[in-house]
Formats: sequence, structure tokens, C-alpha cells
Amino acid sequence: MTGNSLRTFVLLAIMTGLFMGIGFLVGGPGGAALAFVIAAAMNAFAFWNADKLVLRMHGAREVTPEERDPALYQFARDTADMAHNANMPAPRIYVIDSAQPNAFATGRDPDNAAVAATTGLLRSLNRQEVMGVMAHELAHVKSRDTLTMTVTATLAGAIGFLANFALFFGSRNGGGLLGGILLAIFAPMAAGLVQMAISRSREYEADRIGAEICGDPQWLASALEKIERGARRTVNESAERNPASAHMFIINPLNGQGADNLFSTHPATANRIARLRQMGGAAAASPAGPWGQQGPWGGSADGGDDGRRDFGGPWG
Repeated sequence: MTGNSLRTFVLLAIMTGLFMGIGFLVGGPGGAALAFVIAAAMNAFAFWNADKLVLRMHGAREVTPEERDPALYQFARDTADMAHNANMPAPRIYVIDSAQPNAFATGRDPDNAAVAATTGLLRSLNRQEVMGVMAHELAHVKSRDTLTMTVTATLAGAIGFLANFALFFGSRNGGGLLGGILLAIFAPMAAGLVQMAISRSREYEADRIGAEICGDPQWLASALEKIERGARRTVNESAERNPASAHMFIINPLNGQGADNLFSTHPATANRIARLRQMGGAAAASPAGPWGQQGPWGGSADGGDDGRRDFGGPWG
């Protein structure tokens, strides 16, 4: 069993135990048995469908080879090219209508993966920086981190739901109303701890592999600086409504409005940037890059090559 597979198994086991514990507090042994059945069904459903749920909750729209917007087409084409160069199947590629610059990957394996970027990210970064971000997301896919992330995002939110159920419908074995209140308080913390169980080293490793995929760690380092600033100034409404998915994004999308972020799910951005700068050497990369574009990404930065081509996966 690989490290990611073992981590996924442990997370599912923890979630199942939490479900059963809350079920026991609500309905005794019968409630625990029912919670086990529900947990087993939810685990199976999350394995096959969590990626679709996460994409839907954030209002993601797929970018296809028939995309007429040249900027979106170029974004998807670059992403599919990098996947091909990394010997990966091309994932499904999505865009999310959000002013906050951010991105994430999802899916149970590389053959059933999807990557998504916000419109805010495409407007805020130049082409090289966008490629650095998407290379980071492809690294998550290549390392099979996405299964862990999608299952956790689905099941962590369900813990809070069951805790609220115990609060409003009573707790037979957990101290009545007091037990329900304690569950409502501590269950979100448990969800946060599960998110923290996804090792911070996962992000560092995705940064490293992503730098190899795009070819220049400075692209991702520069992108992280801009995303960090933009994420703190802009509310990501879908992430605030669904905080259990926050750990999936390249930068924590929660800015404290709408939901308290009690636990950090990401390493410090400054530390990530420092490691990438070290990978790229002491000299800062040229801001123009090989395409000579310093402003917002989205034009014909490489001289206007907009020829349609075929790729693997949905792009071929």
C-alpha cells in the first residue's frame, strides 16, 4: 500500500469512527450501527463522486477543445501540454467565476482528474505564473493526492452536519443538550484536524514536482506571492459557504469573513516561496519570461499562436 493509499485509508477509518461515535451519542447502539451504514455508503459515494460535488459546489465550468474564448483556450492548452510532457493523461480543465485568484485539483486518480482555476487567477497572473500554478495542481494529480483531498472535503463537512443533528434532535448518551452543544462545538474542530492530517509536506512536494513540470520554480514562486495578496483582499464566496474544501486550494481561500479558520491547512506561503527561490537559484527570474509578457495573462503572449491542436484525455 502506497503512502497516499494508507493516508486515505486512515482518514476514512477516522471519519467512520467519528460517524459511529456521534451516532451512538444520538441513538445508542442502534444509532452507531446506522451511522456505520451511512458512513460506508458515504465513503463509497465520495470515492466515486466527490470530485463532481466539489466542482459543482464551486460552480466550475469545463473548458473544452471547442472553447471560443482564446484566453481560456490557451490556458487549457498550456495545462494539457504540461500534462502530456509529464507523461500524464490530460485532466478535465475547469474555470470558476470568482474574483479571488486561486486553483485546485480533484479526482480519484490521474485518469479521472480535474483541475480548476478561478477567473481572478487568470486575470491577475501572467502566462508563466498561471502555468506554474497549474503545474502545481498537476503534481497533486500525479502524486494521487487528489483522492485524499476530495474524500476529506466531502466527509469533513458531513461531520459538522451530524453534530448539528445531535444538537437539534438530542443526544441519548452524550449528556443531553450539553452533549449536543459540545458536539456542535468540537465536531468542526475535528473536521479541521482531519484536514490538518493531510500533511503539509504534500504542498511542499507538489511545489517541487510542479516546478519540474513547468520548468521554472520562479514562475510558481511569483504566482504564490500574487495569489497570497489577492486571496487576503478578496472573498471567495463558494469557499466561505463550503469551508471543508479550503484545504484543496493552492492558497487557503478563507479570509475570515463568513467562517472562522481555526486550523491552518497550508504551510506558510513565505516558506513555500523561499524553497522555490532556493530551487531556482539566488537570482530572480526575469519577469518577462520567454514570452515577453509582464501584464495580466490571457493574450497571445507567445506571438499569437492560436492553432487548435489535439491532446490526450478529453483534449484528444
